[in-house]
Amino acid sequence: MALRKFKKNEGLLDRVSSLAGLIDDLPDDLSDEEVAGLVRVMPPDTARSVEAMLVPRSRRASLRFFKMLSTWLKDARRIQQRGGKVFLVPFNFPVEVVHLFRNAIPITSEVLTTLAAAALEGGGERYWEYAMGLGLPDTLCSSNTIELGSILAGEDFRPDAIIQAAPGGCDANSKIHEFVAAELGIPQFFLEKPTDSSSRGKELYRKYLVKLLRDLEEFIGEKLDEDRVREVLGHANRCSDLYFELWELRKCVPSPVPNIFALWCYGVRFSMWGRPEAADCMELMIEVAKQRLAEGRYPAPEERARVLWLYTGYYFDLLGFFNWMEEHGITYLTDMLGTFYPAPVDLTSMDTMIDGMARAAWNMPMTRQMGNPSMLQSWVDDATYAITDLAATCAIYCGHHACKQTWSVFSATRTELQKRLGVPVMALQGDSWMKTMTPTSVLQEEIASFIDNVVVGRSKPKRPRPKRRRRA
Repeated sequence: MALRKFKKNEGLLDRVSSLAGLIDDLPDDLSDEEVAGLVRVMPPDTARSVEAMLVPRSRRASLRFFKMLSTWLKDARRIQQRGGKVFLVPFNFPVEVVHLFRNAIPITSEVLTTLAAAALEGGGERYWEYAMGLGLPDTLCSSNTIELGSILAGEDFRPDAIIQAAPGGCDANSKIHEFVAAELGIPQFFLEKPTDSSSRGKELYRKYLVKLLRDLEEFIGEKLDEDRVREVLGHANRCSDLYFELWELRKCVPSPVPNIFALWCYGVRFSMWGRPEAADCMELMIEVAKQRLAEGRYPAPEERARVLWLYTGYYFDLLGFFNWMEEHGITYLTDMLGTFYPAPVDLTSMDTMIDGMARAAWNMPMTRQMGNPSMLQSWVDDATYAITDLAATCAIYCGHHACKQTWSVFSATRTELQKRLGVPVMALQGDSWMKTMTPTSVLQEEIASFIDNVVVGRSKPKRPRPKRRRRA
């Protein structure tokens, strides 16, 4: 049976760009009545997600976030039209490395997939089905296969090259990107993390980054300009400061940080980090959280549980996941995608700035934990720090079907966390980007049962004083 190619404007990026463009035209002071009118004329799936994003407690920051994404997507089109290069990158690649170039831009597979899953009618399932129709195994991860299925299927976005940074941290990610590069006949560039985490391994990683930068210069046809590098990394430093300020606000009980800001925070990291629009978005999230703290606002009568998610969240129903938990007194503190702990970059010279970018790449999520010589030790250490520092009362693992490497050590991770901290840990099963595996209602039922029967009312365990995280 021949596979149907998608028509123009049916591709994932075109559809996401259209939605982002619509939100881009909305006023910053959108009223409740205007939001109600807007969602009434949208398809059901899109309306549900837009309603979740535009609840009053997070509306201003959500609008700013989507306007930032609209700029990102428009810039990709504009740069490609004028002969520049668009790089498809994975979530664990520091996008500021590409933003250093005036004639290049990174587009992150997982960000586009998440936008499709959360905001497009039907989510991204049509693109997943197309990829499966090509004979690709269903053990691949939907987080990248959905976007890449769209690229393979029609006249949508076509990258000029792919940057690989996931080998060892997420092999499923690496293999689907490799397949797409071969199918499209486009080059791949690699930033491979050594298995050696000693100073020798980190020096080797720095050499790999320098090699990547030289290869990008040649491919793009643009030499790096030191002033431009300093400017971009200066914006990245500002984003890093704001990341830690938002982290500190999450420590308040109840947390004044809306649950959905966890997703917005690493959405910024994976798309526009190093651009002024990213810092503007982070600043507004902090402004909103501080105002809520000053006014003592929380959407439930009390904060009943503070959850650290041990891996990812679920993104196909923002209203039924992030907002539902918050309205039931369950705070989503952050997850492993948010634990990249950015260190400030020394802007003194090109050498010090390259050092800083190498550290940033080394600390990206999953590279930091699953790409470590001991995945169990690194994962448990990072989870222990976050649970202790944010005073989490429990932890939940989403159990995505494609993440075989985390399933292989989850049992040991749960045992070690309970031994170290005494916090209850629950495992869920379900695809983070497709509702066909585990629907929202089942997730809600299991989360509610865990919070009601295991977490609430139990005596709080004594926790060790958190050690100050070393920004290595």
